Amino acid sequence: MHLLSRLYPNKLTVLMLLAFLPLLLSTALRSEDGQPALGYQFTALAPPLAAPDFSLNDMDDKPHALHDYLGKVVLINFWATWCPPCRKEMPALEALYQKLGSESFAVLAVNQWEDADHVFAYTGDLNVFPTFPILFDPESKISEKYGVKGLPTSFLIDKKGQLVYRAVGGRDFDHAEVERLIRELQKEN
Repeated sequence: MHLLSRLYPNKLTVLMLLAFLPLLLSTALRSEDGQPALGYQFTALAPPLAAPDFSLNDMDDKPHALHDYLGKVVLINFWATWCPPCRKEMPALEALYQKLGSESFAVLAVNQWEDADHVFAYTGDLNVFPTFPILFDPESKISEKYGVKGLPTSFLIDKKGQLVYRAVGGRDFDHAEVERLIRELQKEN
């Protein structure tokens, strides 16, 4: 006799338990603010691909070209203020940048579809104002080049300008595993 049948002789009870199991699991995996917990894993891209070059302006209308960052490990984060996981990961992204930001690591946050005034208002409400460049892709042309299907999506680019890792969904960028991955990339020639 099946174990569930012995524990729950009524088949309706078993069916209801199985039907509600995904809901119970998803609730357990949510953080205290009701949003799914942020992950920390990145997926290796094999083989690495050449990162599409681009030039986008920041909040001060200063252009930033990806090729200017050759020789650095670059984390590109595609995001928007209306995206709950994007909002949730922003403080951890700043913490990572404060810890590792240097001549060998850079963060480029590429905002989708929004204008500088709107993003400036949003960042002004954060506990810590981001010190990394926030760039604007108002027509999402750069995210199309990178094959972004949803927000947030992040990429790690090695010092040679190759896309080596991707993460789809919110990330805890301040996690030790993310830091380890970036430090390994910084050691490469």
